[in-house]
Amino acid sequence: MDFKFEKLRIWQTSMSFGEEVFELSKAFPKEELYSLTSQIRRAVDSIALNIAEGATGNSQAEFRKFIGYSLRSPAEVVTCLHKAKLRGYIEEESFQISHKQAFDLMNSIAAFRNTLVSTAK
Repeated sequence: MDFKFEKLRIWQTSMSFGEEVFELSKAFPKEELYSLTSQIRRAVDSIALNIAEGATGNSQAEFRKFIGYSLRSPAEVVTCLHKAKLRGYIEEESFQISHKQAFDLMNSIAAFRNTLVSTAK
């Protein structure tokens, strides 16, 4: 038996992206543990968490609201990635890969949200 959200491609992708960012953040220095490391991990995890929470809601409107929350989180992750690159914690190649993944995921979430809006009319 699966939860509804486990079948969603955006949830599956956000789970994988979350693990990749978690691994990337392991290279951040210890003094960042309670700041940038924590922030990027919470931001990337909130993508999948909000999709799951919204999918278990009681209405389409509530689902759209939580999808909107998850849509904001990739932008927060990208900002953290910029900070990490500027501080020399990640290389340009890693930055570019993660940046593209965040961009693609954000577009997928936006497209999914648009299908929810159109079916609710």
